[in-house]
Amino acid sequence: MNILIINGPNLNLLGRRQPEIYGPFSFDDYFKGLQAQFPHMHLEYFQSNHEGALLDKLHGAGSEADGIVLNAGALTHTSIALADAVAAIRTPVVEVHISNVYKREPFRHHSYLSACCEGVIVGLGLEGYRLAVEWLVRRTKVSEKLEGKE
Repeated sequence: MNILIINGPNLNLLGRRQPEIYGPFSFDDYFKGLQAQFPHMHLEYFQSNHEGALLDKLHGAGSEADGIVLNAGALTHTSIALADAVAAIRTPVVEVHISNVYKREPFRHHSYLSACCEGVIVGLGLEGYRLAVEWLVRRTKVSEKLEGKE
């Protein structure tokens, strides 16, 4: 199984940026631990501060990945283009937010992506990524069972 994790703007600063909100760990360090938890899977990680690069990655992954975990950062609240890209691909996408956006500024309460995603995980720190991966694995197993592919 191939799962792609996509992080948007400023998430390359995890561990340094507002650790009281986002925690003290870099995503690279967390990702190594995540790979160790799922040794039987191919986990890929992509981060960009550029909306167009995120769009290109979603377009390409839409036919290659079995699942996508997407934290679009602040673009969650502003990018109709990212929402359109998620809606246009067949790969299931889980939206993840490290912080509880509903306890923060009001502009963070709206997501253009949520309606296009299979689910949303909010406010559980970096563990939200692990939960999203686990859900995508279970979803694939259920789908394969229903299709008689197990």
